[in-house]
Amino acid sequence: MELLISLVDLTVRFLFIIIITQFILSLLIIFNVVSQSNQFVSGMYNALNTLLDPILNPIRKILPDTGMIDFSPMVLIFALMIVQRVLLYAAGSPYGAI
Repeated sequence: MELLISLVDLTVRFLFIIIITQFILSLLIIFNVVSQSNQFVSGMYNALNTLLDPILNPIRKILPDTGMIDFSPMVLIFALMIVQRVLLYAAGSPYGAI
């Protein structure tokens, strides 16, 4: 059971990093700090979107359309935090109750 909880916790942390990286990269592209004509930037942005779109698309279908702002990554982060807290609580960790 501990192995399963550790694996899910590691996956949640990995998803956090991917979501934050995709968010920062999208801001850099929007504000023209980096250009999508750069192959590295374009490849990285497409790879991150390929990883996150299967998870974010169902959330986007539920959320109302807000125009330019996409709240689905924030909803996913909150959901992942809840899952992480529930698992830590189930494992008996004192940090799960915080």
